[in-house]
Amino acid sequence: CTNRGQSRALYRDPLPYLDWNRTWHSENPDLTQCFQNTVLVWLPCLYLWLCAPIYVLYLKSHNRGYICMTHLNKAKTAVGFLLWIVCWADVFYSFWEKSQDGGGCSPYTQAPVFLVSPTMLGITMLLATLLTQYERLKGVQSSGVMLNFWLVAILCATVTFRSKIIQPLTVCMFRYTTFYTYYTLLLVSLVLSAIPDQPPLFSQASRDANPCPEIGASFLSRISFWWITGLMITGYKRPLEQKDLWCLNSEDRSQRVVPQLVRRWNNECLKVKRPEEKMLYSPKKAPRGERKDGQPIEESEILITNISQKSAEPSLFWALCLTFGPYFLISSLYKIIQDILMFVGPEILRLLIQFVNDSNAPSWQGYFYTALLFVCTCFQTLILQKYFHVCFTTGMRLRTAIVGAVYRKALVISNAARRTSTVGEIVNLMSVDAQRFMDLITYINMIWSAPLQVVLALYFLWQNLGPSVLAGVAVMVLMVPINAVIAMKTKTYQVAQMKSKDNRIKLMNELLNGIKVLKLYAWEVAFKDKVSAIRESELQVLKKAAYLGAVSTFTWVCAPFLVALSTFAVYVMIDERNVLDAQKAFVSLALFNILRFPLNMLPMVISSMVQASVSMKRLRVFLSHEELQEDSVERKVIAGSDSISIDDGSFSWSRNDSPTLKRLSVRIPDGSLVAVVGHVGSGKSSLLSALLGEMEKLEGSVSVRGSVAYVPQQAWIQNATLKDNIMFGQERKESWYHRVVEACALLPDLEILPAGDGTEIGEKGVNLSGGQKQRVSLARAVYCDCAVYLLDDPLSAVDAHVGKHIFENVIGPQGVLKDRTRVLVTHGLSYLPQADLILVMVEGEITEMGSYLELMGRDGAFAEFLRTYANKEQEDDDSGEMCYLHDVVNVSLSLDGDVIGKKAKNAEVGKLTEADKANTGRVKLSVFWEYMKAIGVALSVISLILFFSHHFASLFSNYWLSLWTDDPVVNGTQPSREMRLGVYGALGLSQGIAVFCYSIAVSIGGILASRYLHQSMLHNVLRAPMSFFERTPSGNLVNRFAKETDTIDSVIPSIIKMFMGSMFNVVGSCVVILIATPLVAIIIPPLGLLYFFVQRFYVSSSRQLKRLESVSRSPVYTHFNETLLGTSVIRAFGEQERFIRESDGRVDHNQKAYYPSIVANRWLAVRLEFVGNCIVMFAALFAVMARESLSPGIMGLSISYALQVTSLTWLVRMSSDLETNIVAVERVKEYDDTEKEAEWRHDPSSLPHGWPTAGNIDIRGFGLRYREDQELAIRDITVAIQGGEKVGIVGRTGAGKSSLTLGLFRIIEACEGEIQIDGVNIATLGLHELRSRITIIPQDPVLFSGSLRMNLDPFDGYSDEEVWRALELAHLKSFVSGLPDKLKHECSEGGENLSLGQRQLVCLARALLRKTKILVLDEATAAVDLETDNLIQSTIRTQFDDCTVLTIAHRLNTIMDYTRVLVLDKGEMAEFDSPSALISKRGIFYKMAKDSGLV
Repeated sequence: CTNRGQSRALYRDPLPYLDWNRTWHSENPDLTQCFQNTVLVWLPCLYLWLCAPIYVLYLKSHNRGYICMTHLNKAKTAVGFLLWIVCWADVFYSFWEKSQDGGGCSPYTQAPVFLVSPTMLGITMLLATLLTQYERLKGVQSSGVMLNFWLVAILCATVTFRSKIIQPLTVCMFRYTTFYTYYTLLLVSLVLSAIPDQPPLFSQASRDANPCPEIGASFLSRISFWWITGLMITGYKRPLEQKDLWCLNSEDRSQRVVPQLVRRWNNECLKVKRPEEKMLYSPKKAPRGERKDGQPIEESEILITNISQKSAEPSLFWALCLTFGPYFLISSLYKIIQDILMFVGPEILRLLIQFVNDSNAPSWQGYFYTALLFVCTCFQTLILQKYFHVCFTTGMRLRTAIVGAVYRKALVISNAARRTSTVGEIVNLMSVDAQRFMDLITYINMIWSAPLQVVLALYFLWQNLGPSVLAGVAVMVLMVPINAVIAMKTKTYQVAQMKSKDNRIKLMNELLNGIKVLKLYAWEVAFKDKVSAIRESELQVLKKAAYLGAVSTFTWVCAPFLVALSTFAVYVMIDERNVLDAQKAFVSLALFNILRFPLNMLPMVISSMVQASVSMKRLRVFLSHEELQEDSVERKVIAGSDSISIDDGSFSWSRNDSPTLKRLSVRIPDGSLVAVVGHVGSGKSSLLSALLGEMEKLEGSVSVRGSVAYVPQQAWIQNATLKDNIMFGQERKESWYHRVVEACALLPDLEILPAGDGTEIGEKGVNLSGGQKQRVSLARAVYCDCAVYLLDDPLSAVDAHVGKHIFENVIGPQGVLKDRTRVLVTHGLSYLPQADLILVMVEGEITEMGSYLELMGRDGAFAEFLRTYANKEQEDDDSGEMCYLHDVVNVSLSLDGDVIGKKAKNAEVGKLTEADKANTGRVKLSVFWEYMKAIGVALSVISLILFFSHHFASLFSNYWLSLWTDDPVVNGTQPSREMRLGVYGALGLSQGIAVFCYSIAVSIGGILASRYLHQSMLHNVLRAPMSFFERTPSGNLVNRFAKETDTIDSVIPSIIKMFMGSMFNVVGSCVVILIATPLVAIIIPPLGLLYFFVQRFYVSSSRQLKRLESVSRSPVYTHFNETLLGTSVIRAFGEQERFIRESDGRVDHNQKAYYPSIVANRWLAVRLEFVGNCIVMFAALFAVMARESLSPGIMGLSISYALQVTSLTWLVRMSSDLETNIVAVERVKEYDDTEKEAEWRHDPSSLPHGWPTAGNIDIRGFGLRYREDQELAIRDITVAIQGGEKVGIVGRTGAGKSSLTLGLFRIIEACEGEIQIDGVNIATLGLHELRSRITIIPQDPVLFSGSLRMNLDPFDGYSDEEVWRALELAHLKSFVSGLPDKLKHECSEGGENLSLGQRQLVCLARALLRKTKILVLDEATAAVDLETDNLIQSTIRTQFDDCTVLTIAHRLNTIMDYTRVLVLDKGEMAEFDSPSALISKRGIFYKMAKDSGLV
């Protein structure tokens, strides 16, 4: 190759360009000079020029802020310029040579390629340098594009480098020098580009407290997920905590993600609204073109309106696609690459078997294949993990967006729509449905990827076996409809199960909210049975689904085998001459194994899509609900001095209801006090709702001037400190805060509370009395300092004298709010004379309005009403009032600095609710044992044996195949093929049977376990004492009954199946590889150790992350639940933004634990698949080394099994999934160990029949405390009450009135003393024996969703006549008989479709039904108007004439005719005598009576 003629030929003649003898068929391969100087130089250039334009565009749109010049950057630029100079030196040298013409090193070097190649390289190096600078300006810390460029350049140069060393041509010193310089500089560039730069100025990371290291990680660290290793190490050393977690990346946060989805969804809704309007109007133009008969036009009209109804569904799917599609498309790109790479394995396997068969092949080819196999599998691993990472990140954003959108919608949804979705359903949208989407995202690409894989596999199979493949294809095609049917059936079961689950969660929610009432009435068993019945139907559905699942597992496990069997059978039978050799059999098997994956995935994808479509529909329906009319209340400034005006307004709760309020016209002047009075259910609260814009305005106009504060009838209290409840997001103004607290009579309460105003209030205010809740609610409104106050009967729940104090200091003409407009709904007549205007409401209309004197003068219904009730309440004396006020002032002076600064009392004391705790460390084996016991040990053992037999059959059938392929070929045929085929088929059949059996065994076992676990949890929760429910947020309990139970129902059984499957797979693979190439025994132990170490390392972090994630999930739902209950208050105060921020914060907090756990999974997969790839490489390597002694059949078997070892990752994933999900069992079992109440019933019962017969109550030295660490709430009370006595119990709030009744019902057990009823010490009885024989009408009337009859008599113990009689006595008969469904009338959640007064009457009816000897009234008539109050009192007097009645009273006039009155003060008995005697004593009772104007 030295003379010039040849060298010209070298570049004209195509032959020496690639010389196979030199490159492939030699013991020492090399590429030709020509190839080296063209292709190897141009490859990197081509790569960079193709990537550059796309990359520059990407950088333009993703600016992260610029990075300052650093040493690293200067070095990169300098090296780039040096490379450019080296390349140009080559070019100039070529020119110089040409000019010398023959005076240079060699005439060979004068071909044009010596000018073209270095020129191209030079320009490319310049481009690379410029790109590096551009990246710096756009804030790229580490670039994959550049790293790959340097890598390609190095690889290409290495080939040349080697050939320059092996066979030096005539050495041209200059060219050698430049080449080695070039090579060294490339290496330096490669190293430099692997190092990340510093973060850009003003980046998000510099602002976060604990930024995610991903942003600043190098490209290599990113693709191998090395950057999370720090966290893993921490997690391995000690359990991870909340503070170890990083902040979310800015593009994953709620504030970025949610608005995008909301914006797109609103666009969708608008799109639908526009055409709808067009379509409905278009028919009106029709008459112009009318035909003579007028027929068709009619039709077109109908068609048009129909279309509009069909298409009038905004597409949530499209909104989601637009929001998350672009980022998600990257994953599709990864998926395509990965799909193609999958088929490299079988191809290399084919070449390897060919290599073993061909004894002349040079041995380096075997090593080359092995290396190629290793590189390809590693590359495939990295691509696949990147793909999953993109999928999971998208899924996470999707969940954030959905939760955010649902939360925002819940704040604006109208009342009618709110009724269609219960709290349980809406919470499910957040938890279950959002989760469904996350699950689907990982599979969705399989929709196109699975068919692609199938087509590719079939193509390669056809290459291998020819038309016989069609037999296999036929089997697959047959399988598809079977699975389609199964998928459809599964969908129907899915929907049914969701429905049962919704009902169950809804019932549990109510049960937990009304648990106190259940305990007081001893109704736990009835409700437990209700829940169990729903649960049973749910399990029936699950069982059916399990059978279906077993059939589908059977078909899918058998499918690949049947395909292989039918293909091989047809192939062998068609033609005598068709010999099944190793290459054909094992390459086909490897391809069938690839085929198994998409076919296995398709049903999963389909069912996942089915579930997601169900969820999508539920979400779409919820997000399309009608919203409150924004404009129903005008906020504009009203002319004149009116603060509120309604003109001819009528309102209803939903558009299609008849109006609740009709013909309202009111003008309320600025700063006036307006009282609204009327009977129960006359529409007083509805009037306030109308002013707030909570009702649908049917006609007329409403306007309100200025900001509004609202106090609802039932106080809504947040789970926060008392101070936060009052301040409600306003800034703290110390003096104003003091004034408000004092005016609302909260100072004495602050004294009682353990940590002053820093005390945490439980959910729904469980640790406050009714009056305290109401006063906190009022204080919140006063603190906000608004222009208009809407007060819905805030004085009903407080004692008379406290009510008076609040009226004087807050609401009345001298109160804190004296210059504001106040609308007060009230039943208290004593306040009416001070009102500027009184509105009298009857059945939704205002019948009279005017000042007190005007109305009295008119002598209408109002005056009549007053005369009946007010004769006692009229005389008012100020001296008593003064003395009470004087008390309070004294208290407040002495306490001022003291109470509110009770911080010294250490905030821990004020903690009430316990956050969900995360257990740490390994899941104990006892948990697995519990689960096995729940399944049944026998069933567990049977399942194991079935598993084993299935895998044994599978292994043996493949081994049989390898023996078959090694059968000697006689005259071109294999003699014993029928026998081989028969045994192969039999083994396959036994596999299928084993699979079917174990699938059913595991599923049924799972159902048995989940039935047992749910029942025992339900029982234990209902047996827990009241204090447990006050401490445990209902979110936690609902989480156990929803999420954890769902995990036990459907996740754990399938994970157990997969875990067992992959475990046997891995063990089987190792066994086969060891049999084939015993040398691998050297490698497996160290790899096994590495594997084990990585696995433990991972599991300790992953399990803890999973726990942190599920612990931080509860607060999201708790907060959401709370928001749903208080939407009207939040809207009235205009605090929506703050609540949205709070919810977003909680979701982000939850995702903070979720994100590292996804990355940890990727980290693990990359490490473990690397171990798997090593096993494949060593199996191949040792097979190549031992090719003389190995039969091709055994080698094929060994490598095709080695290719399956990558299911190692799957095994670790499954074992850690099993560990993380079995936590659900652990958390469900947690409640086994909580404290329990006393036994419900004693067998045999020691009670005399009909006890209590007389109703004597004897209380001796009685005292109790709420919690171990607190002082006694009431102490040393000794009272004897005779049967049939009527005793009133009075005292200011917090004096211990309710505590006494709790003691009587043993809701709280006594600490000292005892209570005897008819001579029986109640502490010796079963709780239900006691509680079912005394009756209470509680302070908060609680109803459950269900029929009215169920609410009165859940055990169905009474006949309908008795129920109607009770309703008649409770004055509800006319109301109930007016309902369309009478007793079957469905009460909504919490009884919201009845007014508060009506609910109170329902509670009275319950008491009348039970008619026990002892009746306790706990402020029972607080929420009803005076007339109803009188009715109730007279009913009690007549119906409970011979019973002992204890009444806790606020309105003293109700107890003035009682036999005796017990006055409590600070938990002790102050006075006990008949009312008249107490008044003559002039003690505490006298003062109280004086305050109420009764003396």
